[in-house]
Amino acid sequence: MKKVLILLTILFMPINILAYSDYVIPGGDTLGVRVDTDGIMIVGFYKIDGKYNRGKPEIHNNDYIIKVNDIDVNSVEEMTSVIESSDDKRSINLTFKRNNKIMKTKLPLILSEGKYKTGLYVKSAIKGIGTLTYIDPNTKIFGALGHEIIESETNSIVEIKSGIIFENMITNIEKSYPGVAGSKVAKFNENNVYGNIFKNTKYGIFGYYNEFLPNEVPIRVSDDVKLGQAYIKTVLSDQLVANYLIEITSINKTSQTKNITFKIIDEDLISVTGGVIQGMSGSPIIQDDAIVGVLTHVIVDNPLTGYGLFITKMLEEGEK
Repeated sequence: MKKVLILLTILFMPINILAYSDYVIPGGDTLGVRVDTDGIMIVGFYKIDGKYNRGKPEIHNNDYIIKVNDIDVNSVEEMTSVIESSDDKRSINLTFKRNNKIMKTKLPLILSEGKYKTGLYVKSAIKGIGTLTYIDPNTKIFGALGHEIIESETNSIVEIKSGIIFENMITNIEKSYPGVAGSKVAKFNENNVYGNIFKNTKYGIFGYYNEFLPNEVPIRVSDDVKLGQAYIKTVLSDQLVANYLIEITSINKTSQTKNITFKIIDEDLISVTGGVIQGMSGSPIIQDDAIVGVLTHVIVDNPLTGYGLFITKMLEEGEK
């Protein structure tokens, strides 16, 4: 009887135990972000001699090419090289992924203006600006952005193979105004890599930070968010992280991603940015000396306002 009880105890023990720390290093640092797609992403088609070229069976936006003429390709440059070295210039055989299903098609090559063309717009890497949200000092897992990386042409989440976060410096600010979201302008330094990305999800990008952690005192994690004043940590110039006042105006515990609604009340921030701008995504929200959330979206019609995600959702996603 004792053996049966022991066996049942083992079987019913939880198998997914989240291990994020009660104290994390808050971010706010500006990041360069580069992700390499898991295959060569088709982001559009252009007409050749008045017609689109989609192959048979047809390929679609958001398909990921993994082979050309049965040769593995990992970048646009590799794809171009295989096509140029092909003996048969009439068509190429493509192997691609669609929703994790492997498929094949034959794509004609069309001679136009003295060149063989595919009619495809493709990408194998995406680069941009974001903000570091936190680093767990125990696991060295970091989280940033607070939302997924989206391919702008197709508005779809990017399937990534790998990626890095690296140094950048904010050189200019394009201000927000009603109807238009402004943005940070940055100078990139990909030679100074901060960490490697292993996941791109609706709650942010996650990876492992390099060996040397920032000299920042960890603060406690809390899911006890309340209405009233808080502040965000972000960079508006060079690499200087500063604190800016916001007011949390509503809390939604049932939403998947829009848990916190806030407005900017810091006059210094408003004078520089006009409100929330692109590149602020990932800025941690601090309240009562605890990290409670992360800035994720601007409300474009009123850029003084925006949305945030509960930090605990982000931490849980980073540990899965």
